[in-house]
Amino acid sequence: MANHYSPFTRLRLLGAATTALCLWGGLSSAFAQQGHNPAPDPASQTRAPAEPAVSTYPAPAAGDGLTTSGYNLSRWAEDWTKMRDAKNRRDFLDRLKFIPLNKKQNIYLTFSGEMRLRLNQTSNPNLKKGPAQRQDIMRLVGGADLHITRYFRAFGELAHGGVSGPNIGVPAASMRNKLLLQQYFAEADAPLPDLNAGVRYGRQEFTDGANLMTSQRDNNTLRFVLNGTRFWLRGKKLRGDFFDFHYTLLGRGGARDDVIDRGIRFSGGTAGIVIPTSFMGKSKLFLDPFVWRLRNRRAVWGSGPAREDRLYYGMRLWGDVDRLTVDWVANYQGGHYDGRRIEAFQVFLAQTYRLGSSRTAPRIGLHGDYASGGGAFGKGTLRNALAPFGNNIYYSYQLFLTPTNLIALAPNITVSPIESLRLTVEHQFAWRASLTDAVYRANGTAFSGTQKTHARRVAQATRVQGVWTWTPRLSFTGRYEHLQAGPALTRAGYTSSDFVAGWANYRF
Repeated sequence: MANHYSPFTRLRLLGAATTALCLWGGLSSAFAQQGHNPAPDPASQTRAPAEPAVSTYPAPAAGDGLTTSGYNLSRWAEDWTKMRDAKNRRDFLDRLKFIPLNKKQNIYLTFSGEMRLRLNQTSNPNLKKGPAQRQDIMRLVGGADLHITRYFRAFGELAHGGVSGPNIGVPAASMRNKLLLQQYFAEADAPLPDLNAGVRYGRQEFTDGANLMTSQRDNNTLRFVLNGTRFWLRGKKLRGDFFDFHYTLLGRGGARDDVIDRGIRFSGGTAGIVIPTSFMGKSKLFLDPFVWRLRNRRAVWGSGPAREDRLYYGMRLWGDVDRLTVDWVANYQGGHYDGRRIEAFQVFLAQTYRLGSSRTAPRIGLHGDYASGGGAFGKGTLRNALAPFGNNIYYSYQLFLTPTNLIALAPNITVSPIESLRLTVEHQFAWRASLTDAVYRANGTAFSGTQKTHARRVAQATRVQGVWTWTPRLSFTGRYEHLQAGPALTRAGYTSSDFVAGWANYRF
């Protein structure tokens, strides 16, 4: 009988079989941990590119993302050397985390994998009245991490992104890609008694900054990666990270059509300072000043593309003060666009307060953000702020807003009925910073005609999210958002929208 399955359907069937195989290996531990999300293992929190080295800068603040229960969004930031000891292994998948290649066991392989099955449903896509859009999305990722003593490593990661469904138009290459060589790099480290020096070269994820400015963009099927060099010096209280990257221009076919984008270059440095724990009482705070440069040969503001050279001078204060968690960022942006001066600002203020001493106690929060705007549809100074590659679902799961010409205020509350379940409710108000400039989407393009509506109020958004972490490997997420369009949008012919999504994520 002829095979009438589409390539995407065949791959979904293959993915389902892969999931079944992984679940078969992990179900024994899954049932043992059902309803329980164990505290992160302190050993898994320490970033150790090869073997555990000295204690230098605190790992969660080193610019490699947060590791929880052994897992990190950037899989190379994980340390699985504890799997050297057979008593720490629960099933055959744990054996894949540490495969020794010599008798001393200081040369070894670590394998990783991920499958995400997701469904998105959006009414009035692009905020225009019309049939709903449904996206059936699948992500498949496989990686290998070769450690050669504590001094050298090589990491590679392959990914597939698939999307289908009604009314999806032409999907972006970050949503549909047959095969992407997502990351590949070599790294050398010099762990000294009071200092760690290292360099990484190749295609890699980079998240050394506030989530609204630098992010892997995990919402996409394929995450955001850059190409180039990162160098760091990290002591116990101070660090410095320096980088020079080009963006990645994605195709939709095999691995050969995903190439370095020479038209966009991102470089600079970020420092880190551990603030004394006695500051403001009992605290665990970090101060990260940064100087960045973003050069884009085809930046678009107003009518057409032109060369832009944008400089960022900023500071981030983040961490915990007793039960209060803060993440405060401010930056000034200078430079030139098409011969015009850039003068822009961003301020992001997020804070949450835990109402009890336990980890599952309810949390109340508020984030208020300002991103300047103005000048895109005129002459003279350009005042539109721009985030290099931030996490835009922070403002809109439909990707309808971004921190450009935006003022946002959002109170929220998070509750955990049980330790493995987290529920968050938030209501956001959004306005324009400049009435003479447009409202901007997550991809940086303007909503056509909104620069002429001269209304301050952009939208209100109510959203609910639930995350159930069944085991450290397996989690389920559900999201709902209603975006009520304000006059800044409706006067230009746009309307309101509802968004619902659900997905399962399995990793090892």
